[in-house]
Amino acid sequence: MDPLVARMQPFGTTIFAEMSALAVRTGAVNLGQGFPDTDGPPGMLDAAAKALQTGANQYPPGPGIPALRSAIADHQSTFWGLEYDPDGEVLVTAGATEAITAAILALCEPGDEVICFEPYYDSYAAAIALAGAVRRPVTLRPGSDGRYEFDAAALRAAFGPRTRLVLLNSPHNPTGKVFTRDELALIARLCVSHDVYAVTDEVYEHLIFDGGSHVPLATLPGMRDRTLQISSAGKTFSCTGWKVGWACGPVELVSAVLRVKQFLTFVNAAPLQPAVAYALSLPRSYYEEFRADLQAKRDRLIGGLTEAGFSVLVPEGTYFVTADITGLGGTDGVEFCRELPARCGVVAVPSQVFYDNVAAGRHLVRFAFCKKPEVLDEAVSRLRRLASA
Repeated sequence: MDPLVARMQPFGTTIFAEMSALAVRTGAVNLGQGFPDTDGPPGMLDAAAKALQTGANQYPPGPGIPALRSAIADHQSTFWGLEYDPDGEVLVTAGATEAITAAILALCEPGDEVICFEPYYDSYAAAIALAGAVRRPVTLRPGSDGRYEFDAAALRAAFGPRTRLVLLNSPHNPTGKVFTRDELALIARLCVSHDVYAVTDEVYEHLIFDGGSHVPLATLPGMRDRTLQISSAGKTFSCTGWKVGWACGPVELVSAVLRVKQFLTFVNAAPLQPAVAYALSLPRSYYEEFRADLQAKRDRLIGGLTEAGFSVLVPEGTYFVTADITGLGGTDGVEFCRELPARCGVVAVPSQVFYDNVAAGRHLVRFAFCKKPEVLDEAVSRLRRLASA
């Protein structure tokens, strides 16, 4: 008898763990899991070391240390024009994943419906299942211009009497899509007209390329007071292992999330919180330089994938590029990714595991480009073997 509760039995080992283990076994270049192979700003690391050495090693306040909550509020005001009271409207969490999970557990009763866009980050489905809620996916598909888009009628049809919230990720993992202002305006109008909440995963908010811009859903009419805005330090400051995230929103929503979060991790990362506060105070030039560096890495990998025979969907943001395998004779992404290390010594992630509608993503795989240039060059050199096979 399987002791695992039924609602979690569909969720096995994550695809990221499987592919990373495959990379270790085969000595392949790991472009599967989205973590950088360089450290974040030196001043941030120094601040963490200082905090460790000066006794910031006990429980911090439940909502997070005041300095970090104030830094988060200042960041939201400076970059997005959103004003949040650090004493009640800002909550520090164990990464964005905990914030999302705590939000769904806090806001959804069993049977409530959560609208999300597929492909979706795999923790979304698990969090919805833990709450006993029901996911209502709306599929993103590549349009004629190569951008991922959704059908407006399908989105409208997803709303119903049991809809509790919309879970939105922009910039979007795994596609790299950045939702446009017009797309967000439609989502906002539907949230308002159906009186539902929005939970927004914005961890890639600063990682947008080609002169594009991020528009938080909370900035649109009627949305500030019904949106829980979530982000983290991991992607912006190359410290994914620190797991320091945050949620901002009206006090009623933040309080609800805190009441769940206190029974998950309670508190987290006391000596790292001052360091993240330091990082959030960095000048705009840091964000501009980091973004330019990532865009160059994106273009470096895209060139290699194209030469290898992939049809590439150019990402507008994030750490990831999606590629179509049909030009290389692939028909199943899972099978393709499991064979790729033996074929050329590179690991990727199959996109189909992020879909309910598996057929929509069966021919797509995801590569991460948040790696050192020499690592990307080695991966590109190996991928070229596919073109000559």
